[in-house]
Amino acid sequence: MKIKEICELLDAEVLLDPVGDSVDFKCACGADLMSDVLAYVKHDALLLTGLVNAHVVRTAEMMDIPCIVFVRGKRPAQDVLDVAEECGIALLSTEHTMFTACGKLYASGLTGSAGRV
Repeated sequence: MKIKEICELLDAEVLLDPVGDSVDFKCACGADLMSDVLAYVKHDALLLTGLVNAHVVRTAEMMDIPCIVFVRGKRPAQDVLDVAEECGIALLSTEHTMFTACGKLYASGLTGSAGRV
C-alpha cells in the first residue's frame, strides 16, 4: 500500500512526504510506547501513534520506519517536522482514533507488525 492509498483510507493530511511512491507498505503498527516499537516492529512498517515528539521520529529512524501517521488530529511542532525531514521520514495526520485507523488499514490488507525484529 502506497502513501497515497493510506491518505485516502484515513482521510489523512500529508505533513511531510520525502518518501513518495518509493515504499509499498505491507504491515503497520499502532503504538504509543516506543519500547514496543523497538521490540516488535518489522522494518519498513507504517507507524501509527498519538505521540508527537522527536523521540517518535528518532525511533522510526532506528527501525527503518519510513512513515508515521499521527492519530486523533495531532500535529507535531516545527522542530519535529525538521527532524523528520532530516531523517527522510514521511508524516501524516488523521482525525481517526488509533483503533479506527488501524482497523481501516487492516481491513484494506495491511497486516500487523508482530514478532521480534
